[in-house]
Amino acid sequence: MEENTVNVETGNVEVAEGIEFPDTADGRLWVAGAVIIDERGNAFAQRRSATRKVFPHCWDIVGGHVEEGESMLQALAREITEETGWTLSAVVAELYRLDWDPGDGRTRREVDYLVRVDGDLADPALEVGKHTEFMWVDDSRLHLLRDTRDPGDYFITEIVQMGLEAARGLR
Repeated sequence: MEENTVNVETGNVEVAEGIEFPDTADGRLWVAGAVIIDERGNAFAQRRSATRKVFPHCWDIVGGHVEEGESMLQALAREITEETGWTLSAVVAELYRLDWDPGDGRTRREVDYLVRVDGDLADPALEVGKHTEFMWVDDSRLHLLRDTRDPGDYFITEIVQMGLEAARGLR
Protein backbone atom coordinates (compact mmCIF):
# COMPACT_ATOMS: atom_id res chain seq x y z
CA MET A 1 0.00 0.00 0.00
CA GLU A 2 1.40 3.36 -1.02
CA GLU A 3 1.05 6.23 1.39
CA ASN A 4 1.53 9.96 1.18
CA THR A 5 2.20 12.40 3.99
CA VAL A 6 -0.02 15.30 4.97
CA ASN A 7 1.22 18.01 7.32
CA VAL A 8 -1.31 19.05 10.01
CA GLU A 9 -0.80 21.19 13.09
CA THR A 10 0.04 18.12 15.17
CA GLY A 11 2.77 16.80 12.86
CA ASN A 12 3.14 14.56 9.85
CA VAL A 13 0.41 12.00 9.30
CA GLU A 14 0.62 9.17 6.75
CA VAL A 15 -2.57 8.84 4.72
CA ALA A 16 -3.19 5.60 2.82
CA GLU A 17 -3.64 5.88 -0.92
CA GLY A 18 -7.25 6.30 -1.97
CA ILE A 19 -8.49 8.05 1.15
CA GLU A 20 -10.27 11.26 0.26
CA PHE A 21 -11.34 13.54 3.08
CA PRO A 22 -14.66 15.36 2.66
CA ASP A 23 -14.93 19.12 2.32
CA THR A 24 -15.94 20.13 5.84
CA ALA A 25 -16.58 23.75 4.84
CA ASP A 26 -19.90 22.89 3.17
CA GLY A 27 -22.09 24.13 6.04
CA ARG A 28 -22.90 20.67 7.43
CA LEU A 29 -22.12 19.51 10.95
CA TRP A 30 -19.26 17.02 10.47
CA VAL A 31 -17.93 14.45 12.95
CA ALA A 32 -14.55 12.70 12.73
CA GLY A 33 -14.24 9.25 14.31
CA ALA A 34 -11.18 7.07 14.92
CA VAL A 35 -10.96 3.33 15.49
CA ILE A 36 -7.54 2.90 17.08
CA ILE A 37 -6.05 -0.60 16.87
CA ASP A 38 -3.16 -1.79 19.02
CA GLU A 39 -0.36 -4.17 18.01
CA ARG A 40 -2.44 -7.20 19.12
CA GLY A 41 -5.37 -6.19 16.89
CA ASN A 42 -7.60 -4.88 19.69
CA ALA A 43 -9.71 -1.73 19.29
CA PHE A 44 -9.74 1.13 21.81
CA ALA A 45 -13.07 2.11 23.37
CA GLN A 46 -13.81 4.70 26.04
CA ARG A 47 -16.89 5.24 28.18
CA ARG A 48 -18.63 8.60 27.95
CA SER A 49 -19.35 10.18 31.33
CA ALA A 50 -22.88 10.00 32.74
CA THR A 51 -23.19 13.78 32.39
CA ARG A 52 -22.74 13.82 28.60
CA LYS A 53 -25.70 15.20 26.70
CA VAL A 54 -25.44 12.67 23.86
CA PHE A 55 -25.06 8.94 24.65
CA PRO A 56 -24.33 9.40 28.38
CA HIS A 57 -22.44 6.53 30.08
CA CYS A 58 -22.08 4.64 26.79
CA TRP A 59 -19.00 3.18 25.16
CA ASP A 60 -17.65 5.13 22.20
CA ILE A 61 -14.75 5.45 19.80
CA VAL A 62 -12.49 8.50 19.80
CA GLY A 63 -13.84 11.45 17.87
CA GLY A 64 -15.93 14.57 17.79
CA HIS A 65 -17.15 17.55 15.84
CA VAL A 66 -15.05 19.22 13.18
CA GLU A 67 -14.57 22.83 14.25
CA GLU A 68 -15.08 25.80 11.93
CA GLY A 69 -12.12 26.26 9.60
CA GLU A 70 -10.78 22.79 10.37
CA SER A 71 -10.30 19.95 7.89
CA MET A 72 -11.44 16.40 8.63
CA LEU A 73 -7.80 15.32 9.06
CA GLN A 74 -7.06 18.19 11.43
CA ALA A 75 -10.17 17.36 13.49
CA LEU A 76 -9.22 13.69 13.61
CA ALA A 77 -5.72 14.51 14.88
CA ARG A 78 -7.03 17.05 17.40
CA GLU A 79 -9.73 14.74 18.79
CA ILE A 80 -7.27 11.86 19.24
CA THR A 81 -4.88 14.07 21.18
CA GLU A 82 -7.64 15.71 23.26
CA GLU A 83 -9.32 12.43 24.18
CA THR A 84 -6.30 10.15 24.69
CA GLY A 85 -3.08 12.19 24.74
CA TRP A 86 -1.84 10.14 21.77
CA THR A 87 -0.69 11.53 18.43
CA LEU A 88 -2.21 10.50 15.10
CA SER A 89 0.49 8.88 12.97
CA ALA A 90 -1.48 7.27 10.13
CA VAL A 91 -4.92 7.11 8.59
CA VAL A 92 -5.04 3.54 7.33
CA ALA A 93 -8.58 3.18 5.95
CA GLU A 94 -11.96 4.82 5.78
CA LEU A 95 -14.42 2.55 7.56
CA TYR A 96 -17.87 4.07 7.53
CA ARG A 97 -19.96 7.13 6.76
CA LEU A 98 -23.28 7.80 8.42
CA ASP A 99 -25.71 10.60 9.10
CA TRP A 100 -27.30 10.69 12.54
CA ASP A 101 -29.35 12.98 14.75
CA PRO A 102 -29.20 12.61 18.53
CA GLY A 103 -32.64 14.17 18.85
CA ASP A 104 -31.73 17.84 18.64
CA GLY A 105 -32.81 18.25 15.02
CA ARG A 106 -29.22 18.73 13.76
CA THR A 107 -27.97 15.95 11.53
CA ARG A 108 -24.34 15.02 11.99
CA ARG A 109 -22.39 13.63 9.03
CA GLU A 110 -19.83 11.26 10.54
CA VAL A 111 -16.83 9.67 8.85
CA ASP A 112 -14.91 6.99 10.75
CA TYR A 113 -11.35 5.93 10.02
CA LEU A 114 -9.00 3.14 11.03
CA VAL A 115 -5.91 4.88 12.42
CA ARG A 116 -2.54 4.29 14.03
CA VAL A 117 -1.26 6.47 16.84
CA ASP A 118 1.95 7.16 18.72
CA GLY A 119 2.01 7.14 22.50
CA ASP A 120 1.71 4.86 25.51
CA LEU A 121 -1.31 2.74 24.55
CA ALA A 122 -1.46 1.27 28.05
CA ASP A 123 -1.99 4.69 29.59
CA PRO A 124 -4.36 6.98 27.67
CA ALA A 125 -4.94 10.46 29.11
CA LEU A 126 -8.75 10.35 29.08
CA GLU A 127 -10.42 13.72 28.68
CA VAL A 128 -11.48 14.75 32.20
CA GLY A 129 -15.23 15.17 32.61
CA LYS A 130 -15.97 13.56 29.25
CA HIS A 131 -14.70 9.98 29.58
CA THR A 132 -14.46 7.80 32.67
CA GLU A 133 -12.79 4.54 31.62
CA PHE A 134 -11.37 2.65 28.67
CA MET A 135 -10.90 -0.89 27.41
CA TRP A 136 -9.33 -2.70 24.50
CA VAL A 137 -11.81 -4.85 22.58
CA ASP A 138 -11.38 -7.87 20.34
CA ASP A 139 -14.15 -9.87 18.65
CA SER A 140 -14.89 -11.81 21.85
CA ARG A 141 -15.51 -8.58 23.81
CA LEU A 142 -17.33 -6.62 21.12
CA HIS A 143 -20.71 -7.27 22.78
CA LEU A 144 -19.57 -5.23 25.82
CA LEU A 145 -19.90 -2.02 23.76
CA ARG A 146 -23.67 -2.40 23.56
CA ASP A 147 -24.39 -1.17 27.10
CA THR A 148 -27.99 -0.19 27.70
CA ARG A 149 -28.43 1.47 24.32
CA ASP A 150 -31.44 0.96 22.15
CA PRO A 151 -30.55 -1.72 19.57
CA GLY A 152 -30.90 0.98 16.90
CA ASP A 153 -27.93 2.77 18.48
CA TYR A 154 -25.46 -0.10 18.13
CA PHE A 155 -23.62 1.63 15.30
CA ILE A 156 -20.56 2.08 17.57
CA THR A 157 -20.33 -1.71 17.88
CA GLU A 158 -20.64 -2.02 14.11
CA ILE A 159 -17.95 0.61 13.48
CA VAL A 160 -15.53 -1.10 15.87
CA GLN A 161 -16.26 -4.45 14.21
CA MET A 162 -15.46 -2.90 10.82
CA GLY A 163 -12.20 -1.58 12.28
CA LEU A 164 -11.23 -4.99 13.65
CA GLU A 165 -11.97 -6.63 10.29
CA ALA A 166 -10.09 -3.96 8.31
CA ALA A 167 -7.06 -4.27 10.61
CA ARG A 168 -7.01 -8.06 10.10
CA GLY A 169 -7.10 -7.49 6.34
CA LEU A 170 -4.00 -5.29 6.52
CA ARG A 171 -1.83 -7.79 8.38
